[in-house]
Amino acid sequence: MRNILFVLAVGLFTSAAFAQNLTLADSNSEVVAEVNGVKLTAAELELQEGSKLLQSRYAFYEVQRKALDDLIDQHLLEIEAHKQNLTVDKLLEREVNSKLPAEATDDQLQVYYEGLETDKPFDKEMKDKIRQHIHDARVTKVKAAYLKTLRSQAKITVELAPPTASVELAGAPILGPKNAPVVLVEFADYQCPYCQKVHADLEKLQKEFGDKLAIAFKDFPLPMHPFAEKAAEAARCAGVQGKFWEFHDKLFEDKKFEPADLKQQAVALQLNTTQFDACLDSGAETAAVQKDAGEGKRLGLSGTPSFFANGHFFSGAMTYDALRDMVAQQLKAQQAKASQSSIGETSPMESSLR
Repeated sequence: MRNILFVLAVGLFTSAAFAQNLTLADSNSEVVAEVNGVKLTAAELELQEGSKLLQSRYAFYEVQRKALDDLIDQHLLEIEAHKQNLTVDKLLEREVNSKLPAEATDDQLQVYYEGLETDKPFDKEMKDKIRQHIHDARVTKVKAAYLKTLRSQAKITVELAPPTASVELAGAPILGPKNAPVVLVEFADYQCPYCQKVHADLEKLQKEFGDKLAIAFKDFPLPMHPFAEKAAEAARCAGVQGKFWEFHDKLFEDKKFEPADLKQQAVALQLNTTQFDACLDSGAETAAVQKDAGEGKRLGLSGTPSFFANGHFFSGAMTYDALRDMVAQQLKAQQAKASQSSIGETSPMESSLR
C-alpha cells in the first residue's frame, strides 16, 4: 500500500510539472488579456515577460523538488523500518540518535558562546539554547549521512524536471558531438568562484557521459568582476585560432585575468600572438560577448553559473551529483523518445506537445 501511495505522490509532482509544460507548449495562442479590443496571447506574454516567468517557475520547481526529496526520504525510512520490523522512530533512534557524540561540555559551550556576537549573559538559558542548537545540528548531519546510505542502496528515478526556455546555440563554442542526446549550456563568468569550482565537475561529467553529452559555453560576465568581460573576449580571440577550449580551461585553472596575463597565456598556448593581441586590443570579440550577456539578461539570469540541460533551466552552486542527476534525467528522457520513435508508438498526449 505504501508503495502505491508513494508512486501516486511522485506522480502528482510529475503530473503537475508535465501539465505545466503541456500548458506552456500547447496554448501559445491562448488569449490571456484584452486591451481596448486588442487580444494579448500567451505567446506574447512569454516573449515580453519570459525572463520573469522563468525565475518564478524555477523557484516553484525548487520548492517542489525539496518536497519530493523529503517524500523520498520518508519512504526510504519506512521501507527500512519495515525490513527491520521497527517503527520509523525506533529506526532513527538506533541509526541516528544512538550514534551522536556525547553532549557538549560547559567548556565547549563557552568556546561556542565566545564566537557569538551577543550581549546576552552566558547563563543557564543561553547554555541550554547553545546545547540544543549543537544537538540539532549533529542530528541533521548524522541523519543526512544515513539517508545518503539508504539512497545509495535504492533505485530512485526522479522525473520532476525544471522549467524550460529556448537558448540560442548558433555561434556558441560546443565541446562534444553536436548531435549528442544531451546538450548542457553553461552561462558563466571566468572570475566567478563558483564557475571556477564547477569547471572540474563539468570535465568529470563529460568523461563520464562521453559522446552522450555536449557542453556549450555562453559568456555572462558580471558587473562586479572587472576583468571578466576582457577574459571572455580573450577566449574568443583564441577561438579564432582554434584554441577556445584550451584558453577557456587555462582561465579557469590559472585564474589570471589582467590583460598582460591574457597575452602571456596566448604565448603559453603557442598562438599567433600578433594576431591574438590585435584581436584583444581592438575589441573584435566584444560584440559576441555582449550578445551572450544580452541573451542571459533576456532569460532573466541574475548569477553564474546558470545551466540549461536540453533547455531545462537550473542554477547556483551545483554539486557534481546534482549536475549528474540532471544530465542523466535528460538522457533517460531522450532514450525514451528514441525508443518510442523506433517502434512507431506515440501517445496522443505526446503528439499534442509537438
